[in-house]
Amino acid sequence: MNGIEWCVPPTELRHLCGRIGALYAALISNGQMATEVNQRGYDVVSAEGERISVKTTAMMGNSGHVTFNANTLEFVDRVIILRVNTDEMQVETLLDTSTTEMIELLGNERNTKRMLSLSKLSGRPKNRVEIKSVKEVTFQGYLIREHETGTIEIDLNGEQISPVKPELRNLAKILNVSLLNTNGNLFNTRQLGSLIIKTIQEMND
Repeated sequence: MNGIEWCVPPTELRHLCGRIGALYAALISNGQMATEVNQRGYDVVSAEGERISVKTTAMMGNSGHVTFNANTLEFVDRVIILRVNTDEMQVETLLDTSTTEMIELLGNERNTKRMLSLSKLSGRPKNRVEIKSVKEVTFQGYLIREHETGTIEIDLNGEQISPVKPELRNLAKILNVSLLNTNGNLFNTRQLGSLIIKTIQEMND
């Protein structure tokens, strides 16, 4: 079975994704969640005092959109758009930018409800989030990190690789690491990345 069966109504699922996104944004910004949900348009206050509007989706690919309330954007300093990837069991950052740049992406529409298509985020460079690495190894020009959130990040000759899963599978073949767990199911990105890091660490001991 791919992904997770959440077993909750769609309205509750959206609320759950929203809370996951807000918690994640608070973590990566070293901040805290706002005292009230959607407090004046923002959900998190960063360690630097930035008011952050967090939008979270579970939709894969470039279909769909996120909606902003134009009447509250003046109270927001930063916008983070996240995707809860249930197949890979991780939260992906689709956009992390200032409100000014986000408004430029919205275009000239003047409706109260402003919609941003996820397709506009395709191919945009992702801002690197400064999250503490708990494990880090090097191998044949690769730098592989496991962050405290569980996310796996790969650099090759100084350039960040995205998506990481195909590269992890290539490394698994080089290192003779199985892609399947003991039940015969494929490892997800985090599991495979952690196993590859462990294998390289053992090689270097």
